[in-house]
Amino acid sequence: MSVAEKISRRVKFMPKGRPFLRTLFASEGSRSAVDKVLSRLVNAGVLERVIRGVYMRPKQVQFVGAVRPDAVTVMKMIAKARGETIETHGCEAVRRFGLSTQMQVLPTYYTSGASREIRVGKGRVRLLHVSPERLKHAGTKVGMALNAFYYLGKEGLTLEVGSKILDQLSKEELAKLLACKMPKWMRIAVNAIERAHPVDLT
Repeated sequence: MSVAEKISRRVKFMPKGRPFLRTLFASEGSRSAVDKVLSRLVNAGVLERVIRGVYMRPKQVQFVGAVRPDAVTVMKMIAKARGETIETHGCEAVRRFGLSTQMQVLPTYYTSGASREIRVGKGRVRLLHVSPERLKHAGTKVGMALNAFYYLGKEGLTLEVGSKILDQLSKEELAKLLACKMPKWMRIAVNAIERAHPVDLT
């Protein structure tokens, strides 16, 4: 069976409107051979190129029209394939803890990879490179709390604000947070908050 036949057969059973990476077919042939097949399928209308290296089967919905994947979904897919660590931006972390109602105009995330912007149609998402310390416990409430502290800064991380964040952590989560590496100013603030608002960690 040729590379084209293998890929075409697999494509037929893929959900419409769900993006996938070109690398999904890496085992079917050389990169150039796979790219040529995908290009032909795009020209034939069987596939749609979302952005470079990302494709999907076209999907039409009545009264809505063509369905497009959102930029955040595509970004997370690419980041995962590259082995990048992604974490919620401090602004969004503060909002999720109920300390702000401010919404990001442009969805922004922290990454272990390069800073860049990904565009999908009219949608955009920004990735900002940060140090490994900022990505500790990424994807958990502990990581979100850590980045909320960074975002609030020395002036914003008050006893009242810090206590509201600690209230939303379990004993296990708080223990993990206290064990994280932090800048000196943050360690002093967090210790003061914990003393003023003690939680039994036993």
